[in-house]
Amino acid sequence: MTNDPNTQSSFAMMCCAHGAETLVKEQIASEGWRLAFSRPGFVTAKHDQKRQPPTGVFIRTASRSLGSAKNTHSSVMIEKLQQAIASEKVPFDQLHVWPRDRTAIGRFDFEPGIDEVSAAVADEIWSALHDGAASGGPGLICARPNQIAENGQRILDVVLVDPSQWFFGTHESTTLPTRWPGGVQPIEPAYEPISRAYFKAAESIAWSGFDMRPGDLAVEVGSAPGGACGRLLELGMQVIGVDPAEMDPRIADHPRFIHYPARAGDLPRRVFRGAKWLLVDSTVKPDATLSTVRNMVDSRETSFRGLLITMKLGEYENATHVERWCNFIRTWGVERLEVRQLARNRCEVCVAVTMPA
Repeated sequence: MTNDPNTQSSFAMMCCAHGAETLVKEQIASEGWRLAFSRPGFVTAKHDQKRQPPTGVFIRTASRSLGSAKNTHSSVMIEKLQQAIASEKVPFDQLHVWPRDRTAIGRFDFEPGIDEVSAAVADEIWSALHDGAASGGPGLICARPNQIAENGQRILDVVLVDPSQWFFGTHESTTLPTRWPGGVQPIEPAYEPISRAYFKAAESIAWSGFDMRPGDLAVEVGSAPGGACGRLLELGMQVIGVDPAEMDPRIADHPRFIHYPARAGDLPRRVFRGAKWLLVDSTVKPDATLSTVRNMVDSRETSFRGLLITMKLGEYENATHVERWCNFIRTWGVERLEVRQLARNRCEVCVAVTMPA
């Protein structure tokens, strides 16, 4: 599937979480896209009119499709890639190469992102294309592959649907997730995280754009054993953790951390006085989560500026409730609301809410 500059049609390729592709297909079909090749975690489609690649809650990455190749020899695949981009007139600023999710996030400890195979492929492609004159095509400007892009840069995307089947595309970086290779935040913790909640918190904070600063007071509901709190403390914040379960000693003993071993709804609201940020990631149903959060933000004792709420879907069929949940949050008089299935989310979504100052 390729884009022909002489036609008025559009071709797109999209990545999502393994299992979320049905939701992606339903969304883009309603927008006039006709489905083509797909695999779990990967979808391609055609539109009869000129359109930008679709975006949506469950679309992690979206690119203008340039073609594909299938072969057991990488040299043949790179030749196909060179042919696919030969008509492109401008060099690419970045090269991003990543695999589609091979299974559901968390299953067999799977996490999305660049693996050894895609890293090796990226190096091989870069070696062939970084000198445009030598490659006979537009070439690559980047000093190495899979760097975080700057805003407005033009990126060559290569998705390894399988090690022997690659899809090629391009997109312009406009938002923070579109700057990350494969839409997955590259992050190297200073210390071994207590749990994967560290990565979820890091991604949600970065994606939200919240201006979290050292010394700010943040509250996390559902804090045990302390993965997300670890990220908040790493950013220099004062942190209140709310969870009946025990915290990891590395968090519990931190001088900027206070633990309340209780449910958030059972605590007096004065406990949260002065808190600017609220993170919620508890294993309860979304309606109950939202009821608790509403009671917290409605209190005269609280003055939260930003909320990061994880909504557990359980099954992807429950995504039909997302708009209802968002409409309920909007009744709180919010300033801004965005929702996205983060790359680190399992079968869940994150809602970023900015409250009036």
